[in-house]
Amino acid sequence: MQWICSNLDDLKRISAEVLANSRSRKIAFHGAMGSGKTTVIKHLCYQLEVIDVVNSPTFSIVNEYISKSNQIVYHFDFYRIEDKQEALDIGIDTYFDSSFYCFVEWPSKIGNLLPQEFVHVHIFQDGDKRIIKLEENE
Repeated sequence: MQWICSNLDDLKRISAEVLANSRSRKIAFHGAMGSGKTTVIKHLCYQLEVIDVVNSPTFSIVNEYISKSNQIVYHFDFYRIEDKQEALDIGIDTYFDSSFYCFVEWPSKIGNLLPQEFVHVHIFQDGDKRIIKLEENE
């Protein structure tokens, strides 16, 4: 599936459709720096009724959010890791094995540590628009 995002108002609809059309609660986000990965994740968290402030876990690697229904959402940003072992050291297997949503920015930094069950969202910039593409298999 693919969507064109012309402005931030489009993200409310697009994020709802991404959640509705994803076969998994594990979603990896691909895109260049500044492409809007964190912004899309913020809108997904809004759809999931997260009550915490959603921001990039660039320095903490993972943020944990709680929704109104007491569900947990994990948000990872692996941009700053230098070795896959850092991801293993924080226990990503435990997070990924949970039944909760896991949103991962910069999944290429952890390579084969990302389980098959993840679906992939690619974000491309096209002028002042973003193309958001959901792929079931990478």
